[in-house]
Amino acid sequence: MPARENSLSILIVDDDEAVLRLVRGVFEGDHHKVVLARDGEQALAAAAEQAPDVVVLDLSLPVVSGLEVCRRLRTWFEGPILILSGHDEEDVVVEALDLGADDYLTKPFRPKELRARVRALERRTLESPPSRAVLQCGELCIDFAWRRVSREGREIRLTRTEFDILAFLALKRNTVVTPSAVMEKVWGTHQGDYVQTIRVHVGHIRKKIEPEPSKPRYLLTEAGVGYRFATPEAENERAASSAAGEG
Repeated sequence: MPARENSLSILIVDDDEAVLRLVRGVFEGDHHKVVLARDGEQALAAAAEQAPDVVVLDLSLPVVSGLEVCRRLRTWFEGPILILSGHDEEDVVVEALDLGADDYLTKPFRPKELRARVRALERRTLESPPSRAVLQCGELCIDFAWRRVSREGREIRLTRTEFDILAFLALKRNTVVTPSAVMEKVWGTHQGDYVQTIRVHVGHIRKKIEPEPSKPRYLLTEAGVGYRFATPEAENERAASSAAGEG
């Protein structure tokens, strides 16, 4: 059967044969090309030789750890990296995201959710910004070039720091971003209790951009991990995949 125009090359890295078979079946069923690697060394070699569009990476790998694979990949690989692991400890999740992973899904997982996560990551990667780099997200509009934010046509005044934080999260939309990454991008260093500093700034931003700050629609908190700027399309897809998985 010929490949579809939107088919992807997906590198799956896991030392568990059962997981490899399951994930392979998920993506080959969607007519994607699948490349398998069973340890960290194979993963790095396959990524260099096959140039995949997406990497689905376990953390508990022989030879070279998953975290080290992620770190090395991010020195040259620009595509999405989705961590698929049995580790759900907060510090492990945060470290993986800080090393450059784009999303994190824990085992056991629902195949439909895995499929939806990869679609969302690839869609974000392929999206090219308009000439003036304007992001229209529901009622919210962010103009990166002119550093302006408006909702329903009414301008919202943000401080320089507030805009920098919002812009960084919005450019990585639908991806979890850690406080460490925000601090590094906006301030260029880690200083003091930066987690609390960012939490305060995020609270101020929500009060300005959210219709209901106590029930944020755009600037979401991923408990214990970081923040995610959510687009309505991605949230609807997440909800649909979650409902399908539970049905």
